[in-house]
Amino acid sequence: MTSLTTFYLSRLIGCRIFDARENILGQILDVYVHVPALLLDQESLKPQVIGFILKIDGKKKNAILKDFQIVKFGIRYKVQCQSLSFASDKKFNEAILLKEYILDQQIVDITGRKLVRVNDIRMMAIPSGAYVVAVDVGTEGLLRRIGIDRPINRILALFKTSIPSKFILWDNVETIDLKTRSIQLSKTRSKLDTLHPSDLADIIEELSRSSMTSVFSSLDDEKAADVLEELDIKEQIHIIENLPIEKAADLLEKMPANEAADLLEELEEEKTEQLLHEMEPESSEDVRELLEYPGSTVGSLMTTNVLTFSQLQKISDVLDFIMTNQPEMESLYTLFVVNAEYELLGTFTMRDLLVTNHQTLLKDVMNNKTASVNDYEKLDSLSEIVSKYNLLAVPVTNDKNELEGMVVVDDIIDDLLGKRKTI
Repeated sequence: MTSLTTFYLSRLIGCRIFDARENILGQILDVYVHVPALLLDQESLKPQVIGFILKIDGKKKNAILKDFQIVKFGIRYKVQCQSLSFASDKKFNEAILLKEYILDQQIVDITGRKLVRVNDIRMMAIPSGAYVVAVDVGTEGLLRRIGIDRPINRILALFKTSIPSKFILWDNVETIDLKTRSIQLSKTRSKLDTLHPSDLADIIEELSRSSMTSVFSSLDDEKAADVLEELDIKEQIHIIENLPIEKAADLLEKMPANEAADLLEELEEEKTEQLLHEMEPESSEDVRELLEYPGSTVGSLMTTNVLTFSQLQKISDVLDFIMTNQPEMESLYTLFVVNAEYELLGTFTMRDLLVTNHQTLLKDVMNNKTASVNDYEKLDSLSEIVSKYNLLAVPVTNDKNELEGMVVVDDIIDDLLGKRKTI
């Protein structure tokens, strides 16, 4: 027999417990671990085994084993201990059952930017006790669970290959939520902020509805607004309807007005009014104006988040404004020159800012022959203009040639792919 240093939960479950005289004391059904709270600036502490659920004479009992060790003989495990004592459920109020609450749970693999399932749990035995060291999210863990990993590995060895394995160290797994007795996410939740909003949206869409709201609520407002834009409309609706009104309104304010309007169009009228009332007046008014456009018109797709300047301003003035205000990238696709009546006079680009003398007036660099569309034109006119003039954004004006906003190429592409409105 060999005393094990590392072992797997899947092979521990079902093992018999023996005393020092080789008497059978019971059979392991599950394992209790204590998950220590992580204090600020403290190194991660691994969950320690503090008890077991055993099957004894056909009944389930909580037990604490004194001086136990896990040994291997042949291909099987067994557990030996000096003594066994029973404990009440209260003793394990702050503990987690590994099989019941951790196995088969979903976590986020930050490195792979995807949702993965816990197929097994790797553990370690040292003189101070037994601990959880990693979760197995690979194919090998799944095959180990159903007991066919060894024969498959023997076959694959003939071809000089092996079953893919994939572990996530416990240090990279979010703390257990004791209220729900469930594992949370790979890495601390702040680590999610390193993912691109599109990747994070894909992950959130794979979660259960309850987990989806919980994970989304953990994001900071800026990241949450970006992710909300990337979600499918059904998930957007679910999240907005399950967030507090104040939180939902804050997120809508941070979204482009056209994105917020698209989402609000899908909600019940009463809910829409509640959210618009809760939003800041300026943001609310922008969204209300967009909601008035019929869904098949350019106005329903445009964003009002545009940067405008007068023709007598200099290139340096624009650069100073951008440096100070740091606007969203989308608003920099095209910059606009308007007069006092807000009539569109021309456009200029970031390239113009970079290659032109900083003292040059905008009237001398702007393109005063830019193609524009009326806010009530049909949506199908946009793709032709973008293609013909190679534009990143199309100016949108009203019947008086006053600038209303712009439609960016990203939204035009989404529309053509059927991700937004239907033409």
